[in-house]
Amino acid sequence: MKGKSLVSITDYQIDEYKKILSLAAEFEQNSYQNILHGHVVACLFFEPSTRTRLSFESAVNRLSGRVVGFSDSNTSSSTKGETLKDTILTVANYCDLIVMRHPLEGSAKFASEISPVPIINAGDGANQHPSQTLLDMYSILKTQGTLENLTIALVGDLKYGRTVHSLIMAMMHFSPTFYFVSPPELRLPKEYKQILTSNSIPFYEATEMQTALEVADILYMTRVQKERFSDPMEYEKTKNMYILKNSMLDNTKPTMRILHPLPRVSEISTCVDTNPKAYYFQQAQNGVYVRQAIICSILGLK
Repeated sequence: MKGKSLVSITDYQIDEYKKILSLAAEFEQNSYQNILHGHVVACLFFEPSTRTRLSFESAVNRLSGRVVGFSDSNTSSSTKGETLKDTILTVANYCDLIVMRHPLEGSAKFASEISPVPIINAGDGANQHPSQTLLDMYSILKTQGTLENLTIALVGDLKYGRTVHSLIMAMMHFSPTFYFVSPPELRLPKEYKQILTSNSIPFYEATEMQTALEVADILYMTRVQKERFSDPMEYEKTKNMYILKNSMLDNTKPTMRILHPLPRVSEISTCVDTNPKAYYFQQAQNGVYVRQAIICSILGLK
């Protein structure tokens, strides 16, 4: 994995997933080390971010590395008309690794093809978010004790949800059963369903949550993403279609856990936060350890 960019979750093989998850467990036991002393990581966020950006920066700082970059593209030369190519080629002179979030699908792949240093895709439009997937997998492994033969319910925005797309592509290697719950306007794109069908992975589509709740090992909630809608009326029509409340969890499996890539809007009631099945804030914490593992693997330091 040394020197290898992480653009799509499909860039890595199953043994590489497992290596990162194993390293993450080591970092969870001791996340403050000097492994990145003398190394610089650039974080280029052309789109807003809280958890992804701060967990990457925390991961680097805890390992004694340095962070450069920007959290707002309005403070970069892109406002002056600088191309993404020129930004990447310039910033690569100042760092050992680039973490990038960009609104355009395919931007991370383009960056990886021209950059002399590795690229980690922190989200490219509605396409992929591979580091989020790896922390999701780590969270699933921690709560379920396995990645194999699980029933995973994904609820909400399955059309534009890049975390959903990446998670499906990764977990399909572990014999899952998927339940896809969404309004008709936000169904999972057909190319992902075709991939599942060709790999004999069972899945079910529904507009109601109840059946999925009763059988799920993992309930993965997502928000309806306002920024992906060109029609405000379409967003208003779908934004509150799924709201998870404590009363809905009564007949769920005792070991079921609720994940969410965050931020949430209204799709999980705050009363669920104290339910022992809620795991989304611990999930966010796991992002530090997983991103430490990714960075150190790519830089060949672990």
